Amino acid sequence: MYHTIIIGAGYAGLVLAERLASQQNQKVLVIEQRQHIGGNAYDRYDEHGVLIHEYGPHIFHTRSKEVWDYLSQFTEWHHYEHRVLAKVDGQEVPIPFNLNTIERVFPPALAERLQKKLVDVFGYNVKVPILKLREQDDKDLKFLAEYVYEKVFLHYTLKQWGIGPEELDPTVTGRVPVYVSRDDRYFQDPYQGLPKYGYTEMFKNILNHPNIHLMFNTRYQDIMTISKDGHTLFGQPFEGQIIYTGMIDELFDFAYGELPYRSLRFEYDIFDVEYKQSVGQLNSPNGYDFTRITEFKHLTGQKHPKTSLAREYPQHYVKGENIPYYPITAEENQVKYKKYKQLADTLPNVHLVGRLAEYKYYDMDAVVATALKLYKKLASK
Repeated sequence: MYHTIIIGAGYAGLVLAERLASQQNQKVLVIEQRQHIGGNAYDRYDEHGVLIHEYGPHIFHTRSKEVWDYLSQFTEWHHYEHRVLAKVDGQEVPIPFNLNTIERVFPPALAERLQKKLVDVFGYNVKVPILKLREQDDKDLKFLAEYVYEKVFLHYTLKQWGIGPEELDPTVTGRVPVYVSRDDRYFQDPYQGLPKYGYTEMFKNILNHPNIHLMFNTRYQDIMTISKDGHTLFGQPFEGQIIYTGMIDELFDFAYGELPYRSLRFEYDIFDVEYKQSVGQLNSPNGYDFTRITEFKHLTGQKHPKTSLAREYPQHYVKGENIPYYPITAEENQVKYKKYKQLADTLPNVHLVGRLAEYKYYDMDAVVATALKLYKKLASK
């Protein structure tokens, strides 16, 4: 039998499987309900041979040397710094809204005045959440805040989340700041890039250990039970560790009702040109139902005569119809999550980790860091 069962073959599950198998010599069973590894970071070659991200663009970035060094054991890197443009008043301008953007959209005298006030009030190289900027009393800064809020933030947020910015957790709204800088990069982390041969190849390398056994196209409920009174696997008692990375509400059969998520739908286009856009991501804050267009070759560095683009349409998550991408971390949802967390704390030898299990809007590097932290805790027992 197995020492540990891991439910879900996304980042969290794969990192923990590798660590437990390679460092603790444990036999690990990974159960995955989809037909592939990697969760939403899975990538593949389309019918034209272009490498695409099946579930939307994934750009790895981190401040953690530990996380970067860990993944570097399993991949070389294509070093890539993400740049995003948005259509604002008929122009394509850098996002996050920064000092360069201000020069592009405002007359010179106004732009210079706004830039000076931003630096004087907040300092240089500082990211100011748009909701914080709206609280300023200075009429110029208030004008700028309302402009950015209306032109860049409000309608994009409504499309992305289905609710207004004020209803979202500040950790989400803070991800779209005004950046008092001339740095046009979307991320400023010291480590940025994509696995040189794709995420899926990196995940295969992570799982390349004889102690790891995978089951695809399998619902964990079909082969095991999880209960505060004990667990079973294939009808037999199981007394090892269980690492759960799925939806926390599903673990308890939605006893307190479903936690809400946002999902995505993608429409792909192939073009007979090397590149269609000047950057990897073009946002559409206003107009259209989609939020952004991604051109994958900018991200991956692949050389190919054709190029593949994906338009991204946010939508409600409906159980059984689409995939949960983003937990909607509004206050009322956190109250419900905490009730599920109290139930989870009663389960012996069960550990919850990851975006769905912890109901958190994790970036990829944060999931890896959380998985490594949990591994150290388990290894110390």
